[in-house]
Amino acid sequence: MFKNYIAGEWIDGVAANCNVNPSDTNDIVGEYARADARQTTMAVDAAFEAQWVWRKLTAEDRADAMDRIGSELLVRREELGRLLSREEGKTLAEGIGEVVRAGRVFKFFAGEALRLGGEKLPGIRQGVEVDVVREPEGVVGIITPWNFPIAIPAWKIAPALAYGNAVVFKPADLVPGSAWALSEIIARAGNLPAGVFNLVMGPGSQVGDTIVKSPKVRAVSFTGSTGTGRRIGIECMTRGAKVQLEMGGKNPLVILDDADIDVAVSVALSGSFFSSGQRCTASSRLIVQAGIHDDFVAAMIERLSRLKVGNALHSDTEMGPVASRDQLDQDIAYIESARADGCVLAFGGEVLQRETPGYYLSPALFTETRNHMKINREEVFGPVATVIKVGDYEQALATANDTEFGLSSGICTTSLKYASDFRRSSSAGMVMVNLPTAGVDYHAPFGGRKGSSYGAREQGAYAREFYTSVKTSYTLA
Repeated sequence: MFKNYIAGEWIDGVAANCNVNPSDTNDIVGEYARADARQTTMAVDAAFEAQWVWRKLTAEDRADAMDRIGSELLVRREELGRLLSREEGKTLAEGIGEVVRAGRVFKFFAGEALRLGGEKLPGIRQGVEVDVVREPEGVVGIITPWNFPIAIPAWKIAPALAYGNAVVFKPADLVPGSAWALSEIIARAGNLPAGVFNLVMGPGSQVGDTIVKSPKVRAVSFTGSTGTGRRIGIECMTRGAKVQLEMGGKNPLVILDDADIDVAVSVALSGSFFSSGQRCTASSRLIVQAGIHDDFVAAMIERLSRLKVGNALHSDTEMGPVASRDQLDQDIAYIESARADGCVLAFGGEVLQRETPGYYLSPALFTETRNHMKINREEVFGPVATVIKVGDYEQALATANDTEFGLSSGICTTSLKYASDFRRSSSAGMVMVNLPTAGVDYHAPFGGRKGSSYGAREQGAYAREFYTSVKTSYTLA
């Protein structure tokens, strides 16, 4: 049994969670302890006490700890990437790549720990000096989703620790293996004081709720569903805690008549279907200008017909299974709903059988859709993309922006005029030109607008806005 980590000790839970491989449901990845509200409170209390020790250490101490964690992740990339792909279902290449990204994130924040500067301002009163510094928030609750089980925890935990906070970490119940492996490295390689980092695995109704409501938790960073995020936001704001929310997306990819069709197909394929479409930045709405529409659809169908769907651990697999039975059922329900609304299922959308029992679904491409349809309004979070035909660039832009979400958007064009205008006019927080909407760098800010995100940006130097508070001091010289 893989245990929780509380106050520097590995502790049994009150129950066990069986972790199942979605590529082979006969394969049990492991049994992981589940905490309850009482154990979560223990973790919060331990973090509250330990924060004072951790924040008083030097920035170099914290930087060295982050660097050691990052180095071990990079050395063990293949082992941990295989674990990740085994429990979550993304291809082995994607799993290894995600571990590499996590390692790079920790190394980046090793440097950021040393770069956290302050400011001295001239006072407006004679003899008064003004100093501005950034200080850690205190105890940070971190709640992460199942689709990036090591990268998203890394880009939240690394800045939290680097800037001097203590952490209580709740990973998604579906994928505890990668979170546990990361936590074991943090606990050991980081050589942190007991209580600075805590892992509490378990259900949101017990673990997550306790973290969010605790008065000792001064900040909560959450990535997950829109509904849960909004409830967390209300709870945190009610008690005056800082909150950072990354939620849903219904990301548009605009393809204009002047686009290079090979580039457009490659961009759409990667953005819509890699990681089985289970990315909040996935291109779920393909907004295609009429002149290129038919050729683009034909090229997409041809490429999808050659897409290898199979066991995530097989080297020739291009798209693995979806992550769980619940996710497969949700995807199928959206596919059936779209067909009932009159959308044309141009390709895929079928449950597949492979040599091992798993949650395999062929990538689904719908045509003849309209932007007001349910399939174009709600996040499916699976390998399902729709095509919306438009007449001109202005209609394409308006359609792209006509959504309650605003995480990522993209355009395929050879026109500098349209590319530049789209970058300015898109209502999304991240804009891609001739690149997939899914795929961002670890040193650049990540986040969206409208219903996709709330609070300070994640990643890069911008992470300091959430994990630190500004203090202004006045001194009479």
